[in-house]
Amino acid sequence: MITYKEFETERLLITPTIEQDAELIYEMMNSPKFIQYVGNRNINSISEAKKYILDKMLPQLKNFGYSNYTITRKSDTIKVGICGLYDRDGVKGIDIGFGLLPKYEGKGYAFESANRLKEAAFNEFGITVINAITSKHNIASQKLLEKLGLECVGTTILPNEAEELFLYKITSQ
Repeated sequence: MITYKEFETERLLITPTIEQDAELIYEMMNSPKFIQYVGNRNINSISEAKKYILDKMLPQLKNFGYSNYTITRKSDTIKVGICGLYDRDGVKGIDIGFGLLPKYEGKGYAFESANRLKEAAFNEFGITVINAITSKHNIASQKLLEKLGLECVGTTILPNEAEELFLYKITSQ
C-alpha cells in the first residue's frame, strides 16, 4: 500500500483526505461561505461526499502525491477544515486553497495549515510556483494569501464559470 505524506504543526495534523472524511467534506462544502465564495458543488449527502473524494481528490493524490488535506486539531482530534494543493482546471500550475468549518474560523488554523503546505510544496514536492484564486469579495481569503506571501498578479475566470477571480502567486526562493 502506498503511503502519502502527512504534515504536522504545533496544533494541527494535516492528512490526505480519504473516504472516512466524507462527513467533513459534506459539512464543509455546504457551509454558507464555501457556497458563496467557492461555489455549490451539489453534494447533498455524505455518500455524495464520499463519491466526490473518490472521483476528485484521490486521483490527484495518486497522480501527484498531494491533493486535498483534512485539518485535525491535535488537542481533541476534531476535524476543523481542509487545505490543499490542487491541479485545478483553468489555473496554470498548482493552486493552494483552504477552508474551515464556520465555528473554527478566526483561530489561525487556515494560516497554520496553508503555511505548512506551502513549505511542503517548495521543499518536499519540488513545486516552484504556487498560485491561488479567490473571489474579489472574499477579503479574509485575500488577507490570508498575502500573509502567506502570495501577491495578487491579476484576474482569471475558470472554465465554465462567470465570476472573475483574483489570481495570486508566489515563487520559491
